[in-house]
Amino acid sequence: MTRELSRLLSTIASAAVITALGAGTMTLTAQPSNAAESLKIESAIKGGDPDVDPALEALGPPPIPADNPQTPEKIELGKKLFFDPRLGGNPSTPCSACHLPSVGWDVEDKVSFGYPGTVHWRNSQTIVNSAYYGKLFWAGSSKSLESQAKSAAGGAVAGNGEADMMEARLAFVPEYREAFNKVFGDQWPKIGNAWRAIAAFERTIVQTDTPFDNYLRGDKNALTASQKRGLELFRGKAGCIECHNGALLSDEKYYNTGVPPLDQWNDDGLKQVTFRYELYAKGSTEKMYRHTKDDPGFYFRSKEKADKGKFRTPSLRYTLYTEPYMHNGMLATLEDVVEFYNQGGGTNEFAKNKTKLIKPLGLKKKEKADLVNFLKSLSGPEILMDEPELPDYAPLPDAAN
Repeated sequence: MTRELSRLLSTIASAAVITALGAGTMTLTAQPSNAAESLKIESAIKGGDPDVDPALEALGPPPIPADNPQTPEKIELGKKLFFDPRLGGNPSTPCSACHLPSVGWDVEDKVSFGYPGTVHWRNSQTIVNSAYYGKLFWAGSSKSLESQAKSAAGGAVAGNGEADMMEARLAFVPEYREAFNKVFGDQWPKIGNAWRAIAAFERTIVQTDTPFDNYLRGDKNALTASQKRGLELFRGKAGCIECHNGALLSDEKYYNTGVPPLDQWNDDGLKQVTFRYELYAKGSTEKMYRHTKDDPGFYFRSKEKADKGKFRTPSLRYTLYTEPYMHNGMLATLEDVVEFYNQGGGTNEFAKNKTKLIKPLGLKKKEKADLVNFLKSLSGPEILMDEPELPDYAPLPDAAN
């Protein structure tokens, strides 16, 4: 078979798949005739915001930064460091403490664990597919996984680690000294390279073969009839694609959808203290510190009143395993999330900043069930992992002189 004939047959096969999947009202855009390539599903929303919504498409390999290339040795080092409590203020807060593989690589509670003696104040987000974000944390305060790892390990109500102390601990582990030297050329482990190794490991925790991805790659049986109806709602009547679009299913923009404040702030003293501390630490006026009862979110970064109550759109991938939902875990199930948006979102202290994109949907019971089933198609098999065996401390070698 000539190369030209092979390309022609491949193009015909791809077109056939598009025709089959395109039955009904769905609009699909043909992509290059490579089996690994994805079909694209465009938005069917009319009259939303003026922004162009990127089409839905299968998730490809994660982007790898040029200044931190992947190597097997770096990934293996990063895996150990991810589970190692020596990267924190005391031996209790490794990355894995708030990103447990067995519960979706996050915490199965409304808000995350905090450093001993404290609590956290926001929901822990899964690290699955975090490699694709350009804005990490709920308010987008980190631009890379490397930066996020550093911030989380040093955050006062998170890891609470001090860089010099964490670096010194690594120096007392012969296996780490050898690994850092091999991977980075460090004579002694540098803490900055610890974050680079962890980021490299996190870029391997991805899922690109969900039923929806497989459907987009041509397997017309990958979605059930209910999920296909849910997909139509997602990109049309329900309006989800307005913010959850592109391959990641997130536009990474900031919105206030009216999520109510964390109810635990009403009667949990420690959580109240944490909330007041964060208001103070992230920058508030005296009036705001004294009277604010809700999380200002993106305001802490922009200091614009119009941004109070806004949070970055999270991806919908892997959400089958990451309940509860929203920045404060106030919605327990996917059914609750769909009902929340069906009612036009909620109300919070910053209601005047609530996005105009949210409005009552009038979904019927069967439509809500179809939409939930489609959301479940955005998750594949659960990603589980045993904790690695961590290397021991040992006395430093004798000085050469």
